[in-house]
Amino acid sequence: MQKNDYLANLKYDLPAGLVVFLIALPLCLGIALASGAPLFSGMIAGIIGGIVIGFLSGSHTSVSGPAAGLTAVVLVSIQQLGSFETFLLAVVLAGMFQLVLGFVKAGMIANYFPSNVIKGMLTGIGIIIILKQIPHALGYDKDAEGDFAFFEQSGSNTFLTLWETLTQYIHPGATVVALISIAIMLVWEKPAVKKMVGFVPGALVAVLVSVLINQLLVSMGEPWAIQQEHLVNIPVASDFSAFLGQFNMPDFAQWANPKVYSVAMTICIVASIETLLCIEAVDKIDPYLRVSDPNRELRAQGIGNIVSGLLGGLPVTSVIVRSSANVNANARTKSSAILHGFFLLICAALIPGILNMIPLAALAAVLILTGYKLAKVSIFKTVWDNGKYQWWPFIITVVAVVFTDLLTGVGIGLAASAIAILRGNMRNAYFFHKEEYHEGDLITIKLSQEVSFLNKAAIKLTLDHLPENSRVLIDASESAYIDFDVLEDIREFAKEKASKKNIEVVLKGFRDRYKFWEADFVHSEPENKSR
Repeated sequence: MQKNDYLANLKYDLPAGLVVFLIALPLCLGIALASGAPLFSGMIAGIIGGIVIGFLSGSHTSVSGPAAGLTAVVLVSIQQLGSFETFLLAVVLAGMFQLVLGFVKAGMIANYFPSNVIKGMLTGIGIIIILKQIPHALGYDKDAEGDFAFFEQSGSNTFLTLWETLTQYIHPGATVVALISIAIMLVWEKPAVKKMVGFVPGALVAVLVSVLINQLLVSMGEPWAIQQEHLVNIPVASDFSAFLGQFNMPDFAQWANPKVYSVAMTICIVASIETLLCIEAVDKIDPYLRVSDPNRELRAQGIGNIVSGLLGGLPVTSVIVRSSANVNANARTKSSAILHGFFLLICAALIPGILNMIPLAALAAVLILTGYKLAKVSIFKTVWDNGKYQWWPFIITVVAVVFTDLLTGVGIGLAASAIAILRGNMRNAYFFHKEEYHEGDLITIKLSQEVSFLNKAAIKLTLDHLPENSRVLIDASESAYIDFDVLEDIREFAKEKASKKNIEVVLKGFRDRYKFWEADFVHSEPENKSR
């Protein structure tokens, strides 16, 4: 994309960057809190994810930052390594490993993620966002922002926390703010309103209105006023030197510690997989259908993690929540991701006190609508219409993501998709003309164009259950490839098993290289050698 294109799209990317900034702000802090790391390390990761990775990435819509999928890894790793500074060294090394993966083109594995699993992941994330943000919208912050795992660190889980919120704790002020914010954003979606003020994001208006409402309640001394524990809570430095003191350097003295390399490899693998999943998913919801280079993305993420680790930040990945919010905010280019990083930096350095006036309930409302757009009922209907081999891996992925976490859920979804592919291959490897056979009738088994080892079990089972005293035609006329194991089973059946059941076997269309013609135990019709 040319420089002029970025400038021409700035009227879309600037407001989108503001929306992503508002969403990223509590997530950066919440993920750091859930990871047992300094709060400002989450801000550093968000800034680097926006500015550095945003600049280097080839994706137009992906947004990077600290990832919820790494919170458990970070928490355990810091405890295992004994200090946050030693952990930062592991982050730097993880970035170097990712850089190598990008250069050896390991990003090609993204091509093997089935679309039904990616859709299931997006839908599952959408449901999680809604379930996790309802408590925050109602003023209950027991679970940290940015924790998207079903089993929470408090020992509770997503449904128990939601139940506690609905039955024991609803803050009237937070609830009103959330409802008004949702109403504003829904009104902003109306065509007439979009036409007049569409250049201003509804999410930004909702947040500004929520701040004004709460400040009014505070000034009136109302009990509905939202207190600081339910507002954004950025660390406020007393002066510039104190601000710089929030940055940490890695402990390079630990370079020979083998545990550091083990942690670095873990971070590299988890961060790379999550990034590739996110890139693949965001490309699918990009309204302009642009395709990102996964290898370039791995290289960008590697450099981003190196810089983040050197400055005292958490590991970064491409993240689906911020990326999908970016798409929904009508971002056109990667300028929105870069701008969101600058907004994080400027506000954290210059106006943290003003940001600390934003109610979490308003930001929860923004995320709830983002989650709804990812998990609309129409998505379920579309996948259902695509058939059961698309539906079951999709719905299994959705359920698994909701009840576990992102990577575990996707892993289960991939397993389900593999099983569906196996079943599909087993059924489609051949056409078996079934009906009531009489003795002496001809049974036709027509092999498909590609017959792989995945089809071996189904073909073997079919041959073993052919009726006695029958005539069987195995037709390979349309087959371009037949796996060696399948050929061995056909040979064994024709040479040994068929005679025991008095079955006459006729082979048709098998290529000369299969060398069936040497056997005198079957009637065969070889293919044309010129074929």
